[in-house]
Amino acid sequence: MRGMTLIETLVALGVFMIVIVAVCSYQVSVYSNNRVISGNLQTAQEAQVILKTLLTELRAAAPAADGSYTIASASTSSISFFADPDNDGQTEKITYTLVGTKLYRAIIQPTGTPPVYNSATQATSSVLTDVRNGTSSPVFQYYDQNYTGTSSPLTMPVSVQSIRLIQISLALDVYINQEPLVRTYTTQVSLRNLKTNL
Repeated sequence: MRGMTLIETLVALGVFMIVIVAVCSYQVSVYSNNRVISGNLQTAQEAQVILKTLLTELRAAAPAADGSYTIASASTSSISFFADPDNDGQTEKITYTLVGTKLYRAIIQPTGTPPVYNSATQATSSVLTDVRNGTSSPVFQYYDQNYTGTSSPLTMPVSVQSIRLIQISLALDVYINQEPLVRTYTTQVSLRNLKTNL
């Protein structure tokens, strides 16, 4: 019985190394794909929660405790309005703002008699990350009572008294330049307390 020659040994080692590299590459690819899919699923779930919260709060928007108009300010990346999301009988000032790739939610409770909204008591938290809305894809777009479903949004700066419907779009991407690319989640909400067609 003869042993393996040096060439046969080198060929066997080469084949073995190719198999090892292929298996390792496959495992890395599977891990990377799982990580991307898991991250995108989690972000989609977070987006749904935030959009549901925004819809609920905006539908219940009401005049402020100090008599201020229902919507305090509105831009393409931020909105401030008054509502009572925790049903404690006090109308809070709620602000959603996109800063970089993070969406923040700030709440100010009214204090004193007569009630005032003091920004020093503002509680701010990050509610969504990996938001990729750019200047060409606004988070917030506003429509008046003439909206037909195909109308253009109100031009900026918008008059808050004209707003009757708000479209919210969140473009999300956890891992930049990896499939799947940016996904946009969009919804619309009518402001019940500002309806003029009742």
